[in-house]
Amino acid sequence: MSEATQTETQYRQRKNRQGIVVSDRMEKTIVVQIDEKVMHPVYKKYVRKRVKYKTHDETNNARRGDTVLIEECRPLSRDKRWRLKNIIERAPVL
Repeated sequence: MSEATQTETQYRQRKNRQGIVVSDRMEKTIVVQIDEKVMHPVYKKYVRKRVKYKTHDETNNARRGDTVLIEECRPLSRDKRWRLKNIIERAPVL
């Protein structure tokens, strides 16, 4: 196999994260909060880490409280580096 065809078949695996939508007020953008438990390097205790990602939602389909799967993508704006892949679970409508 030549070097050119090797690079074409090998591509970078994109990161996927699962989280909860905490804001859907922007047009075509949602804010997804990811909760992780990470072990502290010195104290060896698990610490809760929360990260919020601005995510591109092309169809404005996701609502606040939904559990969603997001995927890393190219920069879409100053803050948006993630794209909505699918909605795992819908939040109950109040």
